[in-house]
Amino acid sequence: MSAIILTDEIVHYEVLGRGRPVIFLHGWVGSWRYWIPAMQSASISFRAYALDLWGFGDTAKVAARYPLEQQAKLVELFLDGMGIGKVALVGHGLGALAAALYAARSPDSVDRLMLIALPTSEGSLNPRLRQAMLVELTDWLLPRAAATAAVRDEASKADAHALQTSLVPLQPFFQAETFPRLRVPYMWVHGAADPLIFEPRPEILAALPESAHFIAFEQSGHFPMLDEASKFNRLLADFLALGSGESPRQLQLKEEWRRRVR
Repeated sequence: MSAIILTDEIVHYEVLGRGRPVIFLHGWVGSWRYWIPAMQSASISFRAYALDLWGFGDTAKVAARYPLEQQAKLVELFLDGMGIGKVALVGHGLGALAAALYAARSPDSVDRLMLIALPTSEGSLNPRLRQAMLVELTDWLLPRAAATAAVRDEASKADAHALQTSLVPLQPFFQAETFPRLRVPYMWVHGAADPLIFEPRPEILAALPESAHFIAFEQSGHFPMLDEASKFNRLLADFLALGSGESPRQLQLKEEWRRRVR
């Protein structure tokens, strides 16, 4: 286990590989651990980091740091503390919001973004996220199986207050429309069967800038990186291999990457 002290508190992270840096940020249910297959794939060509956000996994449980603003600040603190320059960020759920917020404020520090299970409004969040106990959410989104046992165990380490507090200030984020105005190229990935984050409305997708690309994983729920791991890892490799500043729409798109049109 690796750790760094930031603002006098422990932040846990893991790292694999060598090369340009890419950082994986987990969501409301889980920790760094569910990124292991993606990290292993990315580490062939990149230096892949995954960290536990405040209140999750083995990172410090400090209530004052649980709001979304502080989770985004953690990204900045981690990059500075590790001496990492321009970086690719891959965020899921809460991690997608934190990555988008950081990139909106520090675009010169982010080369590209992959945003997975990104909510776009209060209405795009299943109310169960706010109402259910953490163990119920884990059972709902991560069914019991050998492949998810370690991920489920790690999810149980979270402080339930970290999940709930991170949801409190979301409306200002949505009102600011942070993610559509991002200057950083980004890939937006959504599991078509995600019960937690509802599919974005057609008008939102139609308004995406040329620097953005939306892809739906038809056979995935809330965790495309686990549900369709091989497909996700191929997409991640293609995305990370793009030249700096290139839009993901510049990919030589395989049929499976084509944007779904309704």
